Amino acid sequence: MRKITKMIAAAVMATSLYALIVLARPALGEDAGSQAAYRDIQQTLGLVPTFFKLFPESGIAGAWAEFKSVQLNPKTKLDSKTKELIGLAVAAQIPCHYCVYFHTSAAKANGATDEEIREAVAMAAISRHWSTVLNGMQVDYDTFRKETDTVMKLASEKTGTSGKAAQ
Repeated sequence: MRKITKMIAAAVMATSLYALIVLARPALGEDAGSQAAYRDIQQTLGLVPTFFKLFPESGIAGAWAEFKSVQLNPKTKLDSKTKELIGLAVAAQIPCHYCVYFHTSAAKANGATDEEIREAVAMAAISRHWSTVLNGMQVDYDTFRKETDTVMKLASEKTGTSGKAAQ
């Protein structure tokens, strides 16, 4: 009986050791990926901002890849100024004063004027206002879509452009 107990204990220890090795392997890979991400952040931005340092190390490579491939990528469908104005409008609604500061600075760095910044924030306010009205009054969505499509069609007839709302 003692021999069987020792064999079971040895098997449990071997299995536990194997599990630790297998589970540690992704962590080692994450560490290499996170270190590469920190180096790339440093190279791209000139420093690693605190908010990147505070992000969980296990996710920093993915978070940086998203940030760099969309927000910092000049080859996306939206130009950098437009992306930053959208970021500012959203930040104003969240609200996030860190984001408002960042996106305002980034929008200006990408050529946005003070008037464009004011307009982006005003558009955020208008969207919030009418969202409150539409949702609070429980406007029928199908009716809203039909009316929007009609308004867009009439506007396109006046201007000679295509005005079909997104499906």
